[in-house]
Amino acid sequence: MAKSTSKPRRAPTRSRSARPSQAEAEEAVRTLLRWAGDNPAREGLLDTPRRVVKAYREYFSGYDLDPSQILKRTFEETDGYDEMIVLKDIRFESHCEHHMAPIIGRAHIAYLPRKRVVGISKLARLLECYAKRLQIQEKMTAQIANTLNDELQPRGVAVVIDASHHCMTTRGIHKPGSSMITSRMLGAFRTDASTRREFLAFIGLPPSSIGTGS
Repeated sequence: MAKSTSKPRRAPTRSRSARPSQAEAEEAVRTLLRWAGDNPAREGLLDTPRRVVKAYREYFSGYDLDPSQILKRTFEETDGYDEMIVLKDIRFESHCEHHMAPIIGRAHIAYLPRKRVVGISKLARLLECYAKRLQIQEKMTAQIANTLNDELQPRGVAVVIDASHHCMTTRGIHKPGSSMITSRMLGAFRTDASTRREFLAFIGLPPSSIGTGS
């Protein structure tokens, strides 16, 4: 009898971008619990994997959001309003991509409308879209400003973020009370010193505290 020359079928491989299942994610948490030195089978930890996965779904919900869609609906009936729009002191929580430790802070977002404006809640939602991902503060600052600039085409955009990073306040160098400030200035906020000063005055920062970059 002739031998079959057909090769055995390989099990289908999962796409690198595909998310693990709920069960796989929970098993990963159990692995970490064992690695930390505890017993995931003890009473106090039995439901911890489910709770952690549920929390992670909330922490990183920004991956399921489209920033362009958030700014899709705009309003043109503004009676010619063309002065600065500032939403300040927007609290946020994010996680650093290096240690998955919390980043907690406040953001200030401003723009100079050309023709269109968005509902103020959309500015906060735009922040949440990027904050609810693994981040570094510098990148998040640029992402918010660039998206607002690309979608609204305003005369200028300014974003300032002041945040505390738990990867250096609760571990590593252990410097509680420290915070980092990042900024992104586009359009009139970069080229017009008086516009930039007005924005910084609105958010309570001295004009010399924020540069314009190169």
